[in-house]
Amino acid sequence: MTNPIQLKLNDQFNLNNQLNPDDKINQDSKYKPVMQSPLHPFGLVAKQEKINDSKGVWANENALLGYISLRGNAQNEAFTYAVNTALSIALPTKPCSMINTSFGSMLWLSTDEWLLISPREQSAAIQQLLETALVGIHSQVLDNSGGFTSVILQGKNASDVLHHCTVYDLSALEAGKVVGTTFGKVSLFLHLENNGYKLIFRRSFADYIWRYLERSALPYGFGISLLNDKH
Repeated sequence: MTNPIQLKLNDQFNLNNQLNPDDKINQDSKYKPVMQSPLHPFGLVAKQEKINDSKGVWANENALLGYISLRGNAQNEAFTYAVNTALSIALPTKPCSMINTSFGSMLWLSTDEWLLISPREQSAAIQQLLETALVGIHSQVLDNSGGFTSVILQGKNASDVLHHCTVYDLSALEAGKVVGTTFGKVSLFLHLENNGYKLIFRRSFADYIWRYLERSALPYGFGISLLNDKH
């Protein structure tokens, strides 16, 4: 019995061989991958402006950052020494703590997991440094840049909006603290940033979270902020 999938592949192979080299180049050029942030469809870049008093809530995506997931045993001195030496930092081991670093920030997520956030172009170098330093040590280093994004939320009514969206008591949130909490029906990580808040969440939640945020902010006036800090 003839395999229809194989027939399809054979037809495509024969078609490709009939194309001259210039046609093949033109055909390939049509399918170059393009990197876009999960909130790209909202056209935020075209709408952004400097924060002013005309609106109570300002937000924008901190798009296309690098997100490195690090896992290991914080009680293992060899692990902590390797990480600290490789990145010239002090690994945050206190629950719900975070540090600012030369490359961006490092967030404690659980007793054996951290998230390193940096400019996208630095993530590969950070991953390489960690992998080299941790050879032979039980650990995991994973580039999860395609799986996360973040939003900066600012304005005089930023806290009011978050109270509509999360059950967390924002009065307990202080500098150097990161918490995992709910946002509507999904979850995210939250910490203070630039006189406001930084929301870090999975790419698959981006559309839901942005629409939820827009709707909650409408009574206060909602604007798209021009961001200067890229990490």
